[in-house]
Amino acid sequence: MSSEITTINLGGVNCYLLRSETGFVLVDTGVQTRRARLNEAIESAGCKPGDLKLILLTHGDVDHVGNCAYLRSKYGAPCAIHAKDAPMVEDGNMGANRKAKPDKVSLIFRLLGLFAGRLVAKNPLEKFRPDILVDERFDLGSYGLKAKVVHLPGHSKGSIGVLTSDGDLICGDMFYNLPGFRSIDDLSDYQASLNKLRGLKIERVYPGHGRPFSAAAILARAR
Repeated sequence: MSSEITTINLGGVNCYLLRSETGFVLVDTGVQTRRARLNEAIESAGCKPGDLKLILLTHGDVDHVGNCAYLRSKYGAPCAIHAKDAPMVEDGNMGANRKAKPDKVSLIFRLLGLFAGRLVAKNPLEKFRPDILVDERFDLGSYGLKAKVVHLPGHSKGSIGVLTSDGDLICGDMFYNLPGFRSIDDLSDYQASLNKLRGLKIERVYPGHGRPFSAAAILARAR
């Protein structure tokens, strides 16, 4: 069975709920201030306590992990992240394993970063220790998904994507679909990740910010 993807837009930050024969997997969790909307969307999709089998984080930034500890407690689902981004959620340090100065960050992203910093100061991240550290050997088949984890460093050292057998790529912040959004910590890592994606069968991209788009646009967006 192919996985069914539900996009949950939490004010410009996307989470993705994947449904399979055995339950649900949630990719990313948004920010704490949008928790009510997230709860509503998950419940509307028919996901009840016991149905959520895994919370998989594309990277450790607070706008993607803000509700993880809460959802783990509510649904009893384990939280998974790449080992290189684990210090972000364990210590609440978004700069962990990143350069002091990113290689490329757009002005609008810098401004939004300042706003997000103020938001986090008012609503501190509920830090947590991940239950699972994932890499490209991680088996999503045991959660009922015909999909695999793809390591995509660039935005962060531990950034990952989820690629389904249908060619749908949930890519976190590897790509954006909002004007002016760009944040690359390490350009050499990013280029290597881009080259990896060029060698994979991808039909549609589901970004962390903005609407899904055709994979044919990947090369143009990456320039």
